[in-house]
Order: sequence, then structure tokens, then C-alpha cells
Amino acid sequence: MAKNHYFCAVEKSAKAYWAALACAVLVVACALLSGCSPTKYVPQGQMLLDGVKIKADSCDVPTKELELYLKQKPNVKMLGLWRARLGMYNLSGSDSTRWYNRWLRSLGQPPVIYDEQLAENSRRQIEQGLINSGYLHASVSIDSAAQPERKRISLTYVVDAGEPYRISSLRLSVPDTAIAAILRADSAIYATRPGAPFDLEALDNIRFEITKLLRNKGYYAFKKDDIGFVADTVRGSHDIALTLRVANPGGLPHERYRIRNVYFITDYNNVAALATARAAAQDTVEYRGLRVVYGKDHYIRPSILYEKCFIQPGAVYDEAQVNRTYEFLSQLSILKYINIDVRPVGPVDGQQMVDAYVLLSRNKLQNVTFALEGTNSEGDLGVGGSVTYRQRNLTHRSDELVVKARASYEHLSKSAEGFVNNRYTEYAGEVSYTVPKFEFPLIPLQYRRRRAASTEFAVSFNYQERPEYTRVIAGAAWKYKWTHKRRTHTVRHTFDLVDVNYVRLPKSTINFLDSIAPANPLLRYSYEDHFIMRMGYSFYRTNRKPGEQAYTQPASTTIRGSVEIAGNLLYAISSLAGQQKHGGVYKIFGIQYAQYVKAEADWTRVYNISPNHALALHGAGGVAVPYLNSRMVPFEKRFYAGGANGVRGWGVRSLGPGCYASANDVANFINQCGDILLTLNVEYRLRAGGWWRWLEGAFFVDAGNIWTIRSYENQPGGEFKFDKFYEQIAASYGAGVRLNFSYFVIRFDLGVKAHNPARGQRHWPLLHPRLRRDCQLHFAIGYPF
Repeated sequence: MAKNHYFCAVEKSAKAYWAALACAVLVVACALLSGCSPTKYVPQGQMLLDGVKIKADSCDVPTKELELYLKQKPNVKMLGLWRARLGMYNLSGSDSTRWYNRWLRSLGQPPVIYDEQLAENSRRQIEQGLINSGYLHASVSIDSAAQPERKRISLTYVVDAGEPYRISSLRLSVPDTAIAAILRADSAIYATRPGAPFDLEALDNIRFEITKLLRNKGYYAFKKDDIGFVADTVRGSHDIALTLRVANPGGLPHERYRIRNVYFITDYNNVAALATARAAAQDTVEYRGLRVVYGKDHYIRPSILYEKCFIQPGAVYDEAQVNRTYEFLSQLSILKYINIDVRPVGPVDGQQMVDAYVLLSRNKLQNVTFALEGTNSEGDLGVGGSVTYRQRNLTHRSDELVVKARASYEHLSKSAEGFVNNRYTEYAGEVSYTVPKFEFPLIPLQYRRRRAASTEFAVSFNYQERPEYTRVIAGAAWKYKWTHKRRTHTVRHTFDLVDVNYVRLPKSTINFLDSIAPANPLLRYSYEDHFIMRMGYSFYRTNRKPGEQAYTQPASTTIRGSVEIAGNLLYAISSLAGQQKHGGVYKIFGIQYAQYVKAEADWTRVYNISPNHALALHGAGGVAVPYLNSRMVPFEKRFYAGGANGVRGWGVRSLGPGCYASANDVANFINQCGDILLTLNVEYRLRAGGWWRWLEGAFFVDAGNIWTIRSYENQPGGEFKFDKFYEQIAASYGAGVRLNFSYFVIRFDLGVKAHNPARGQRHWPLLHPRLRRDCQLHFAIGYPF
């Protein structure tokens, strides 16, 4: 009993020690980052903008949205506590010729000096924003709290919004009967519910939607300025009766336009190309009403352009079909530049007409790329390389041939007893052929034209030498891919119609497994020869802007999901054919085939607190269930935990499942995979300013684990149980450095274990961290999520 009291006292002392140390580090960091005085570089007679608030007389006023109108904001506070970047700037000296002073200033942020004119501009913008939102009698005043002796000032924008005006009714006033009929047939675009706020932005959106509708109905020359609203108010009331008016310029009805000619200029480089098209150059091919004007050569077939073009001669002008043509032509990898120039040509036989010029320029026909990468796994160094050859126009249909070859090698400085190799070696090759359309036997042309999909056929081969096994994987796939790019987001779909994989382990490895696991059929099943025939679908959606634009985006969300099934068709054929089972399972060509269902989901949300600070949240989960012809999900389809993109306190494939404890032997290493995955991450990202903008840092906390869906003898403690799994969630924390070179990001992350659920190991290394036992360094390319 005394011994237990002793260990409790030691643990309490350790907790107190680490708490005191954390507080001391926090105090020192705050002191350093505060950098002497925040007003150190505020000139005499001026004041630091210390704080800005917006205070409204009603909780219905959207004060958070009104902050967008502020022309001047105080220095950013890290985590809302202290002005870290201002403190960094103030740590610099006044001598700008010294490199370290320039470096500190580039990392920091200069003090925000109060500007009375900018404050007044902010007040006016807030007031106008309220008026635009229906608060027609709103007024805004500035309440300032100045401290001249401390060179500081705080501002409060006091909002007297009053009662908002609301729309009581909306009626049409459209003298053009044809347009009036179109609008009444699609009244949802201008409908407003009674009592809706008199919001000018919402009314402007109605103008935009009506303009888009009419331009899709042939009114090529129609403009948003032709639409207006008349507001009628009742004295003593806050109700507004609106009238939507569509004007007729010059008193004449709007005219509908039709398409006269469609020209494809395949080698467009200047305005002279249009003149050539108009003159009907000799090298012009007519195909189903389209006129294709070629330059140096006929590098693309007219039939491909026809399939991707939805602007048809003789049809009513439709702007939606112009945009659709853009979208479908962008599938053609041989095209580098695409632009559609629609030009009115005046009346023809009393009908207004336009010509459409589709201007194209060619991409590089072929290219070769090389890549070299290095790895470091617990001190073991490795190297890998790949080469990719791409041909973008194999048969003049913008069909793409891609040939990839990859090789990697990593030497193990130490190996456990029973390993068959002291290295990681991999040789892989893949050949894919992609056609930029929906290919399937007996599918009509009109159906293919409605699908913005590309079809890919691929074969692959992979040879692996691992310390535990040698494996050969061969595959073939038939899949469809299509992308929708919208104004605010991008969506990608992939449908694997057929994906076949054959996995074979050489005889030497089978003997090896006989020697280490003679009584472990589950382990043997994961590594014996097997055949996988699967069908799958994956989904990707993001509104994240590319490159530097992402830093100015308030928030972005990325969602990934996938589901796949395997073995059902083969099982049905085996059952209907009356095939005999061998060892309780059906086989094809003497090889057992896998049967399972697997689903995954991945979510990322990035909040850009400022142009140089962001908070990233990430969650991922998945489940794989074997059934009928399978007792386990194939090894390559199972989940693993740890690594540079998971719980970073552990190396790849070194965490879980559940509370399963790994030992330094082959069998335990192989067993660290599961059927259920859960990962949660929080990461605070910051980057330097000025010339050092390529340098980024991060602080993160990770949690998660994997579990098995059933109780397996060789993975004790790995089964998922609702009343136990939360106790088995591993946690880690750490920091990282990233080198962002725009086109790619080099990442170094140091993860430290905080909670280790493994049996027989210290469960809370957060209290007693050891460098060799609890820390893991990761080197990777790209962000973790």
C-alpha cells in the first residue's frame, strides 16, 4: 500500500511539474512575443489602433457581417490573446541595414496607426451596408476611447438600426409580352415570401437570375440594367410593395437571336485568324453544320469537336449551352487555350443572328517528367524515383496515353528475427489510356454527349520485397471520371466499373508464414494468393481556391467519400453454376476471390483567421466488412493508423488496432491493420510575411485509431466495442515546419505521443515524455489534409 501511495505522489508531482513548466513557457513566450511595448514604433502624436467593436441596438443586426466594411482593423491577436506578429516586429531594432532586423520585420506586422479618415469611411460603409439590408433609417456613430499618453485608441461603432423595412408584395410590369410569358412560367426566380427583408443584394440577385434566364432563351443582347424595381411605401408603415419592371430600350421589344454559323479556329493566335475564318479559308472542313478551320495540321478530328460542342447552327442562342461547351472542351487535354467569341451579324431574313467563333490553341503533344524522393523511417534512409511519359493526342482524338514506372529502396539498419529481407524494395509500372468521352458498347451518340465523362483503361504491375514477405500485384481497370466546375466549387466523380487485382505471394513467403504462424489462419488468409474483382465510386468536392488565393478565402471545405463492393458478381455466378466450395469458399482459376464492402469519408475545414494564420479541422472514418466468401478483408484494402497524414505521434502502420500492443517481430507488425478507422485532427497554421512567405509553421493535435470488426486471435484487444472504443483513441501533439514553393510543399512534422492505448505500455506519455520512445519525425510532400 505504501508503494502505491509513493507512485501516486510521484505522478502528482510530475503533473505539477509539467503544469508549472507549461505556464512558465507560456509566460515567457507571451513576454517575448509582446516585444517590449506594442507602441514602440508608433510615432509621436499618433496612436495605435488598440481595438475595434461594433455595437448594435438590436441582436437582429448582423454585426459580424458588418465587420467586412471596416477599412482599418487592429493588429491580429494570435488565438485572441496577444499580438504575436506585432511583438515580433517590435523585437527588431531601428537599424534597417542589419539583416536580422529586416528578418524580424518580415516575420512580424507593423503597428496599425489610427487614421481618422479611414474610421469615417468605415462608419459610412457600415451605414450604407445597413441601408442595403433594409434598415433604411439606420445611423452609425463612432465612440472613441483615446489614451494619448499611452498612444492608444479604441473605437466602438454604435449602430442605431431601427426597424427594418420588409417586402409585402411583388408584382410584374413587363410591356414585352414574350418576356412576360417567360417570367410568369418561371416565377420562382423572382418570388419573395411576404415579410422578407428589403435587401438590395437579394434584389440584385433576382436581376442576375432573370438576365441569365432570358439569355438562355435567345435574348443575347439583354442586360441586367434593363431590369429595375420600384418601391412603394405606406406612411407610418415599414411594408414595401415592389414592382419589377423590364424596360424596352428605345421603346422596341427585345429580340431573340439564333445561331448562324459556328467556326472552330484550331490554331488561333491573333485577330487575323478570325478574318481567315470569315473568308472561308481553303483548309476548312464542314462537319454536321460546324466549320473547322485548320492551321498547320489537322491535329484533332472534327467528330471530337462536334461531340463537345452544344452551340448548333440554326438553334436559338442559349448562353447555358455556350458555358456547357466550355466545360466539355476543357476535357480535351490536347487543348491549351479555349475561348468562345459570339458576335452579332444583324438580321437575316428578318431574324437577328450571331456567329460563334470557338478559338483553340494546342497544348504540348507529349512530355516526360521525373521525380525523386527521399524517406526517413526511424533513422532508416531510403530513396525512390519515378518517370512518367504522357502522349496527349495518340489518334487525333485528344486520347491520352500515360506510361509510368516507379522504383524505391529503403535499407533496414536492424531487423527482427525471422525477416526474409533487410530492405524495402518496390518496382511498379502502369499503362493507362484515356478517351475524353463516355465509352460503352452500343451507347448512342446523343447519350454520350450528355455526359461530361472520360473513360480510362489501365493495366498495372507491382513487385514488392518487404522484410516480412515478397508480393506481386497485377491489375486492370475500366473507369469513368467526370468533373463539374462551378463558380463557387469543384466536384469530381470517379466510377470504377471493373477493377481487377490479382495478388500472389511466392512460395518462399508461404513457407515463411508456415514457420511463424502455423496456427494463425487469419494471418495466413491475409497473405495467401487471392483475387479481387471490385466496383467502386468516389466523390470529391471542394471550394478551396488554388495557390495564393486560398489565404484570402475566409473558409474552405473539402469532402471526399468512396464506397466499393467486391466479389458479388463472382459469388452469384459460382452459386448459379453449382460450383463446389473448397475449404468453405468458392475459387476462380484455383484462387479464392475476396468478397467485402468498404466505405470511407474524409472532411476538412480550413478557417483563414488572417492572410497568414489559419485553423484546419479534419475528420476521417471508414469501415470494411467481409462476408460470404471472405473471413477477412484483404490486407491491401484494410485501414492502418499513424504516419504523416494520421496520428503523427506514431510511425506509419505502428498504431492499433484498439489496445493491441505491437512487439518487434514480423507477426505483430503485419497485424497492425484493421477494418474500422477514425481520425480527428486540429492544426493551427501560420506563415511568415514578406520575403519569407514561403516559410510556414504549424502546431497540431491528432487523435484516432483503427479497430477490427470481429475478434481475431492474432489481434487481441483490437475488436471495436461501443463501450470501450473511446478509451482506445490514441492522441498526439506536435509542431511542424513547411516550405511552401507554390507548386509543392515540403513538410517536416514532429509528433509526440500524448495518450497511448496499447496494453503494457505507458498510457499517458504526456506526463513522462521520452524522446526515443514517444517522438516521431515525419517528412512528407504536401499538407496532411
